[in-house]
Amino acid sequence: MSEGHRIIPISPASFRRRAARLPEKDQQGASQVAPTEGIASFAESTDTPPLDQRGRPLRDLRISVIDQCNFRCGYCMPKEVFHKDYVFLSRDELLSFEEIVRLARVFVGLGVEKLRITGGEPLLRKGLEELIKELSALKTRANQPVEIALTTNGVLLAQKAKALRDAGLDRITVSLDALDPALFRQMSGIEDSAPATVLAGIDAAQAAGLKVKVNMVVQKGVNEGEILPMARLFRELGHTVRFIEFMDVGNSNDWSQDQVVASSAVIAQINAHFPVLPVGRATPNEVSERWRYNDRPVEIGVISSVSKPFCGHCSRARISSEGLLYTCLFASSGFDLRQAVRTETDDQILARIIHGIWTQREDRYSELRESLMAQKKNRPQTRAKIEMSYIGG
Repeated sequence: MSEGHRIIPISPASFRRRAARLPEKDQQGASQVAPTEGIASFAESTDTPPLDQRGRPLRDLRISVIDQCNFRCGYCMPKEVFHKDYVFLSRDELLSFEEIVRLARVFVGLGVEKLRITGGEPLLRKGLEELIKELSALKTRANQPVEIALTTNGVLLAQKAKALRDAGLDRITVSLDALDPALFRQMSGIEDSAPATVLAGIDAAQAAGLKVKVNMVVQKGVNEGEILPMARLFRELGHTVRFIEFMDVGNSNDWSQDQVVASSAVIAQINAHFPVLPVGRATPNEVSERWRYNDRPVEIGVISSVSKPFCGHCSRARISSEGLLYTCLFASSGFDLRQAVRTETDDQILARIIHGIWTQREDRYSELRESLMAQKKNRPQTRAKIEMSYIGG
């Protein structure tokens, strides 16, 4: 990706693709560690899993397999930007399944225990089941199966759920922001879309044996009236629904803090109708705070990146569909792993590159959001951020 690449609708000067250059060879052909922009040095050894500058391990990898989507949600891929003439990545620009599996294997060797497939809309990528099958064969450093998850808008899920489960998919997260048909069409940006299609996909996923969660992005003045209907439906169906604060990911969603419904308000509203008790987080690096209904073993969750940042325990890395590595959801630039994986045959070299990138990581955008917003008032031309649709959230 050159500066100003078409896939990211931001100004050329504000986005940089960092080269994750390979170690140079000395006269005897031995690899030497070469510094590169944004990386002090590559790791000499990868025997020990990397920790970043704040002591955070690398545990989760989100892999985007496609930059296209069949929805045009305003907070992710607004149709004003991603219109019918928008040029998406070509097949050659996308990472191949072989390249994805190779990178995933290297990341797992560095300590990753969970892989999540994202998009765009990942179910648009042809042959995705073959990729899932390959990834499901990977083992962690403790020789345990790697957990394989996928995030989808659910439109194609009814047709694909069984094949995905048969291929080795463990769990699925379905994005659903409204049950009201008119509001659903408005938020999805697609006139012939319907929540019934997504609900059918959820039913099919459950029938196939997949663990199912539902994500709802809550926007004040848009869909906060859907909080209780969503809670009511999924407590009856037995699925966890997670309510996500509207975040300032990217630059095309016209984010404003006035549109954020704090997670505490969401919990208070649900608790007034369906009493809940706090459960906490399953692990320190889990993004969702969990609550359980008093009268049944069903949970809800809240993801509070704005009102209650969790940067201190973030263990996630993200790879875009064309092979850029991002160490934060709110990043301005990424490291070019596609160039590395296409020119270097030694996985150990790739591991040293990735290890070196992670150990230099300092990201904590959400903790700094308020101070950065104050700076923005004085300096309107602030840094652009990568779009959510490009790295799958």
